[in-house]
Amino acid sequence: MTAMRLLPRLFVSFFKIGLFTIGGGYAMLPLIEREVVERRGWLSGGGFLDALAIAQSLPGPVAVNSAVFVGYRAAKIPGAVAAILGATLPSFLVMLAIAGFFVGVKDNECVVRAFNAVRPAVAALIAGSVWSLAQKTERRIHSLVLIVGAALLVWRAKISPAWIVLSLAVLGAVLSVKDPGARKEIGAELPAEDELAK
Repeated sequence: MTAMRLLPRLFVSFFKIGLFTIGGGYAMLPLIEREVVERRGWLSGGGFLDALAIAQSLPGPVAVNSAVFVGYRAAKIPGAVAAILGATLPSFLVMLAIAGFFVGVKDNECVVRAFNAVRPAVAALIAGSVWSLAQKTERRIHSLVLIVGAALLVWRAKISPAWIVLSLAVLGAVLSVKDPGARKEIGAELPAEDELAK
């Protein structure tokens, strides 16, 4: 299959993810991982972690950035466009549909209860994503220290996650210069482009 013939598949895959994910952002990650790693094989498990690290390091929603990365990897710029349209179109259409009457029903008791019932499910999706990513992270003591330290800085010190991501990126770059043997090319675990087009 040529890269161009992947465009409808990219669009449909990310459209389904965007359509059936409540909570957006991190709540979408388990579905993105299942679709692009397990079902489609567009990324390996390690490649997905690389894509997620890049997506979190750049401005914009992590799910949209991930869609751009996967789409570009599969079919260059047309693939990125197809993936980002698929990921964002469902929420745009739904918000467009409900914007006119939501103001009138937002205080309705049934609507409030429905949203309250959805919150635990969103929290569970995020927790599941964290657990899944933790399983794929290298199990070293310094990785655990960084994870716990970053979580505490966000939770207790109220430091923006953006600063933590940038600081750790700089730290990783400095350490790779000091220890060239520890370097790993970003995307090294990604499938080759000809494999993506199969």
